[in-house]
Amino acid sequence: MTAPLWLLTLITFSGTFAMHMFVPALPEAARALGASIGEMQMTMSVYIFGLAAGQLVYGPLADRFGRRPMLLGGLALYTVAGVAASVVPGVHSLIVARLMQALGGCAGLVIGRAIVRDSALPRDAAKRMATMNLMVVLGPGLAPLIGGALSTTFGWRSLFYALSALGAFNLLFTMWLLPETRAPTANISGSALARNYGKLLTSPAFLGFAIGGGCATTSMYAFIGVSPFIFADQLHRPDYEIGLYPAILVAGIWLGSVAATRLIPRLPIDKLAVWANVVSVAAALFFLGAVLSQHLTVLLAIGPMFVFGIGAGIASPAALSQAISVNPQVIGSASGLYGFSQMGVGAICTALVGLGSDPALTAAIILSVAGVIGQLSFWIALRYRAPTTS
Repeated sequence: MTAPLWLLTLITFSGTFAMHMFVPALPEAARALGASIGEMQMTMSVYIFGLAAGQLVYGPLADRFGRRPMLLGGLALYTVAGVAASVVPGVHSLIVARLMQALGGCAGLVIGRAIVRDSALPRDAAKRMATMNLMVVLGPGLAPLIGGALSTTFGWRSLFYALSALGAFNLLFTMWLLPETRAPTANISGSALARNYGKLLTSPAFLGFAIGGGCATTSMYAFIGVSPFIFADQLHRPDYEIGLYPAILVAGIWLGSVAATRLIPRLPIDKLAVWANVVSVAAALFFLGAVLSQHLTVLLAIGPMFVFGIGAGIASPAALSQAISVNPQVIGSASGLYGFSQMGVGAICTALVGLGSDPALTAAIILSVAGVIGQLSFWIALRYRAPTTS
């Protein structure tokens, strides 16, 4: 039995879906719980922290004990935490429930990717990951719309009923349809796993693909985070337009993922991320040029970012597939470390973009620098990687 791609997609995007879905309900939940804005923001901060930190844990555990038991445990935690969040009496209980929900949800992020790589060679795995990415990138776009509709119609607690139902659905179908994909020979001891984990952390090939993948993809959080200030304050666009522009960037990522499914079977996968990132770097530099020349318009802002998204959509599955193929004995650990590095790059870029007084200039500089760092990282990875079977 092979792992159904639709189920892997569903369990992979469930973790981030729960993060974005709650955003529209924050004001209503704050009023209902008598919570401050800072306390409600903490429900988001701990979720992001749990999503990042949990990936470091699930990867090695999935290599040691198997994909299936760890995934089932994570999905069960996700489901139970959703139920707890739906009945909490106060904001502090909600913060704890959200942390538990994130720690459960990140299991799908790590183990879903590991299962894809377990059951396919690098080229085929990259193509399946690109197909998964087509659906996963829709999550941040659809989640706030669904969350807003549910909270407006049924109240903010209904979001957690829905997320619990999603978790239960994933849990049941995982039990029914998902086999154990870790190779029997991969049942290595904890000490051997720790040594292999250390090798990943000191591997120029893995670190190159992981850091390069983060720079090529989640660096875009810098633009997304300040886009309301760019379009509202600097370009004087009305409020009702503000939400449309990040959606255009997501559309670029989606088109890039479509292109990746076509390009991966035809082009050398080991260089695809490099070529795709060149497109993103060129777009970032064009955006920077528009800002520096003081000719920035809506078209000159969102046009380059749309192209940047296309490059990111192509680079993402190629870089991920290569990173988790560096050491086939610790695919789960590599998947977790890769996910953590992506979150880390995104968090750093988001933090840095708040330092400048000119949001557009700061975002353009961060994207350009991140793109160059990503390109250097990919070149280092290609230089030190071991030959892989495609």
